[in-house]
Amino acid sequence: MRGNNANRVISVSQGGLYHCRGGRGDPVFYTEDSAPVTIQKQVLAAVKLQHSWSQIFTGETITLRCEIQGGEGKVWKYEWTAPNTNSPPTSSEYRISRVSVSHSGDYRCRGSSDYLLTGWSDAFTLTVSSSKPRATLTAQSSVIPAGGSVTLSCSVEGSAGWKFDWFRRDSVSSKDQLMRGNEANRVISVSQGGLYHCRGGRGDPAFYTEDSSDV
Repeated sequence: MRGNNANRVISVSQGGLYHCRGGRGDPVFYTEDSAPVTIQKQVLAAVKLQHSWSQIFTGETITLRCEIQGGEGKVWKYEWTAPNTNSPPTSSEYRISRVSVSHSGDYRCRGSSDYLLTGWSDAFTLTVSSSKPRATLTAQSSVIPAGGSVTLSCSVEGSAGWKFDWFRRDSVSSKDQLMRGNEANRVISVSQGGLYHCRGGRGDPAFYTEDSSDV
């Protein structure tokens, strides 16, 4: 790093193993090397939800990620703290299948690598809703004009990330027919009369809302 330096004090900004030696005279006489000291550089960790969902519902599958700023290209060991578990994962991802209200709470992570470490991240607070959401279907009109169509709109209040399945049947007693599945667009046009309803789905495996009422 530095040789023949008169100053016995230096500042370092990289983690690593450091040692020093002294030298004097001409020709130079060197001391034995010092014992090494380990310097670890601290970087920041943060817990992020894989999807930008404002609400999480009981039964969904979610993934939390431990993201380390400035830790690219390193092999990290991870630790997590989480509510109601004695065996959190040791990887960068915390996947929870069929999440429930008992999973609500604060999640933190930290990581360590060669000469790099993080403190515990700020808490990510997970709130799981106990109720299953219901899709809402609205129609531009209940009457299709001759040779025309009407617009149907499906929505799930207060949350995002949904794709939509659209169903139609000819009468109350007839069987549902799937018109369109896994549709990113929440608005469609229809030119056939009938009873229509929709539902939202998101995630992998898919979590579905309750079906909307018929229109």
